[in-house]
Amino acid sequence: MSIRRHQQEQADDREIAEFAALADGSLSPSRRAALKAKVAESPELAHLLAEQERAVALARSATVQVEAPASLRERIDAQRGARRAPASGRLAVVGMTAAAAVAVVAVGLVVLSSGTSPERFQASLAATNLARGAAAEATLTKTSSGWRIELNATGLPRLDAGRFYEAWLRDSDGVLVPIGTFNEGRNVTLWAGVSPRDFPTLSITRESADRDQSSSGEKVLVGMVDTGG
Repeated sequence: MSIRRHQQEQADDREIAEFAALADGSLSPSRRAALKAKVAESPELAHLLAEQERAVALARSATVQVEAPASLRERIDAQRGARRAPASGRLAVVGMTAAAAVAVVAVGLVVLSSGTSPERFQASLAATNLARGAAAEATLTKTSSGWRIELNATGLPRLDAGRFYEAWLRDSDGVLVPIGTFNEGRNVTLWAGVSPRDFPTLSITRESADRDQSSSGEKVLVGMVDTGG
């Protein structure tokens, strides 16, 4: 490999790294202005920067996955092939920059897939005198949006016409946090913005659509979340 070619590849690598840093906001202020000016003069580079930014956003928001999707792997392979094809000047930089944009997504997915399993708890709910024979099981899973609660109840009659069930989490001081409403207990998904470690009592009440948003006190199911504590 000639010295000139080696120096060109180093320069290309630096430009790719700077594009990635500009896209994720980590580029130094001294270089940011110069690179933005360069991008402003070239619609081609502006398009590539936009692709980098989309790739960074996707990598940050992607959920845990076992491996990159097949379509993504195909794009990466295609970009690798493009990099092996003869190119010169700005076109060589363009191909490498586009490949780097795709690689950002792939790396993000691999990193996320190597993370630990989400925090998850279970709860068994028993019936009160208002719903004899009813029972329910709940799985509480921590997500970036909050706690997703998957509830399956049996023995609860469907409520309609302004009547419904409401689920609550309660702490040791008796503070109630509403986590969702439903009409019947099969395959219910609820959401909580508080941790079941702090609000470990899960209960279900019967409610009416009225001006009072507080609990009716008509508990039909109640149980403790098993947090292992």
